[in-house]
Amino acid sequence: MSSLRRGTAMALALSAVLGASPAAMAQVPVKLGVLADMSGIFSDIGGKGAMEATLMAVEDFRKLPGADALKIDVVSADALNKPDISSGIARQWFDSEGVDALVDLPTSAVSLAVAPLVKEKNKVALFTASGTSELTGKACTPNSVHWTYDTWALAHGTADAIVKGGGKSWYFLTVDFALGHSLERDATSVINASGGKVAGSVRHPTDTKDFSSYLLQAQASKAQVVALANAGGDTITAIKQASEFGMVESGQTLAGMLLFISDIHSLGLETAQGLQLTTGFYWDQNEKTRAFGKRFAERMNGRYPTMNQAGAYSASLAYLKAVAKVGSAKDGAAVVKAMREAGPFEDPLFGTTQLREDGRVTHPMMLVQVKKPAESKGPWDYYKVLATVPADQAFRPLKDSECPLVGK
Repeated sequence: MSSLRRGTAMALALSAVLGASPAAMAQVPVKLGVLADMSGIFSDIGGKGAMEATLMAVEDFRKLPGADALKIDVVSADALNKPDISSGIARQWFDSEGVDALVDLPTSAVSLAVAPLVKEKNKVALFTASGTSELTGKACTPNSVHWTYDTWALAHGTADAIVKGGGKSWYFLTVDFALGHSLERDATSVINASGGKVAGSVRHPTDTKDFSSYLLQAQASKAQVVALANAGGDTITAIKQASEFGMVESGQTLAGMLLFISDIHSLGLETAQGLQLTTGFYWDQNEKTRAFGKRFAERMNGRYPTMNQAGAYSASLAYLKAVAKVGSAKDGAAVVKAMREAGPFEDPLFGTTQLREDGRVTHPMMLVQVKKPAESKGPWDYYKVLATVPADQAFRPLKDSECPLVGK
């Protein structure tokens, strides 16, 4: 399989020395597979950074009492953002290579395709880069953990704030796959409930190079807000071309429904200043996040972590703790149950965190605004926090979930 890039990265056999004791010889094997976009338009969001964050989690797990009970391996592959290829890699990993858990999974379409396979094989999926709220709705499984963010949280953070600020009429530029559809659907619900209206929408393919025709339609709609229901390279390209069209100068507001700090870095503050967005993580929040951010940057040529890369770290660390508690990685559903039974805990990057029965990991989310160039103290100092949404309000209420596991 040519797309497979094994990042044997670090086969961390914790005590693999000559003359190892019988206890060391009985170490429990556990293998994490980072299935991320390593070469495409979402590679800055996850990619090699997700792999590095996972390795950092393994290193930090090794410092915990009893960590030498596990023999941990980490491998990686390029998902190519294609559900069929990703499913094929995952199946090979499960059937032939002893992988116990998947990390990242770069698009909603990939995640929705892989989730049933993970359940079938009784493995674990740590969805740290997927957006669709369907993963904790009708598509939930007892083997799925949805970390970081989802479209419900983004919509209720960004759309609600903009409508309350006076942005009543909206037009959507939506990427034509599961993430975009979910972003538009969840945001539309918030807009309508808040007294706004959607004037129209247009869908575009992934990795669009020319947004001219779509932007002209958005301008012609006369909507106050043009919502970008896309991600990664598509969002960056759309914002740059919207700037060339003078859309903001003409009175329309751009709303990035899913933006990452890597996107802001690519755009530059001159272009991105003033944008509001919702995020689950920002490296400059507190001492722990700053320490993680600087440590990550030292390993990633000065690039600071996105919320997805932070999610890969936190989800992997929580997973390894659960494996240690269960005593085996072979029963994926049992490991996820142990993660859930850990109850609310203080995650160093996301704050008060808990795994619900629908697979949703709840934690605080933040509404932030991109700084003006004069407000930034240097590279990656890009956000000012406008509001923090508590964990119990940041995500869809459990009572509203369509997950068949809820209440069972």
